[in-house]
Amino acid sequence: MMKQCLTIFLATIVLASHAQKEKAYNYIAQYKDIAIAEMQRSGVPASITLAQGILESSYGESVLCKNSNNHFGIKCKAEWTGEKVYHDDDTKQECFRSYPTAAESYKDHSNFLRTRTWYDFLFKLDPTDYVSWAKGLKKAGYATEKDYPQKLIKVINDYNLNRYTLIALNKLPNSNQTLASTANEAIYEDTTMAPELVIKISSKQLRETQQKSADGLQEDSVIIINPNATVAKPVVEKKKANYPESIFTINHSKVIYAKEGTSLLSLAKQYDISLAKLIEFNDMEEEEILATDKLIFIEKKLTKGATDFHVVKPNETLHDICQTEGVRLEKIAEYNGIKKTMQPAAGEKIYLRGNAPVAPKTMAQSGAASTN
Repeated sequence: MMKQCLTIFLATIVLASHAQKEKAYNYIAQYKDIAIAEMQRSGVPASITLAQGILESSYGESVLCKNSNNHFGIKCKAEWTGEKVYHDDDTKQECFRSYPTAAESYKDHSNFLRTRTWYDFLFKLDPTDYVSWAKGLKKAGYATEKDYPQKLIKVINDYNLNRYTLIALNKLPNSNQTLASTANEAIYEDTTMAPELVIKISSKQLRETQQKSADGLQEDSVIIINPNATVAKPVVEKKKANYPESIFTINHSKVIYAKEGTSLLSLAKQYDISLAKLIEFNDMEEEEILATDKLIFIEKKLTKGATDFHVVKPNETLHDICQTEGVRLEKIAEYNGIKKTMQPAAGEKIYLRGNAPVAPKTMAQSGAASTN
């Protein structure tokens, strides 16, 4: 009898755990695209948004979420002019915001974080560093629960939500796939496929693929899981670099990706910076209209890079490197013992944090060597 009761008890736990995971996967499948779009618009990591949505809305099943499309438990505050509903929370019948759609709730959540100065420091963090973001939200007073960061981090890890941040950054392909993970296996489940076509990849295979990606792929490479294969195999596909449409950070400095034909003066006015400062921040000569798409920093770059060195790509200039790495041009030139106007040769190492052991070859030196 005891054994039978234990079996029933364990079965109940397993079923409850399965039901919870199913709720989570359904929630992620329904709202991941909104979270990705909001990250590209506002800079709030998609992993954080989805984890907060799951926790605050109880997988989309809270009364506040069902009746008011409020996924994040945001209260009215003095500035709110939209629809209102009242629920018991810390005190009885508190005022909460009500939205016509879930997308409006997600947008308001992003705006809520972007427009309050005490959250500004979060946007200087690496968007893939969800641990720092989770702890930062608690530090800034987003939630009163002591273990709120740990809860967010667990949800992100349990359901591999950081992959949606990578998708928003164009570092993973945006397929209709949800990654479910357990202790023993990882499942890439294509929601457009029949259940019998679900591909299973062992966690060991996944780790090996991720390690190969970290060791051997360029920054603009992506890993594609082939949904037609019986065993998923990584395929490397070169992809043109893309950046979010809103402010993001490179090496802890705020930057935007401005399109060809954009007026520098208009950018300076938009971000409340003098034109002279904008030109200084970007180590540029005076240029009225951008001739090509460019990374434009809206605050001063740092003097040291996030990594020790940068390997020069074909036709890459020293200025290209200073923008891509978010390091001041004069410091890069100083570290490497070359002039700011010199063109480094492809394949050379450009040091970003300290003096190079030897000066890198330049295009002029490379050309002279090839003719001898």
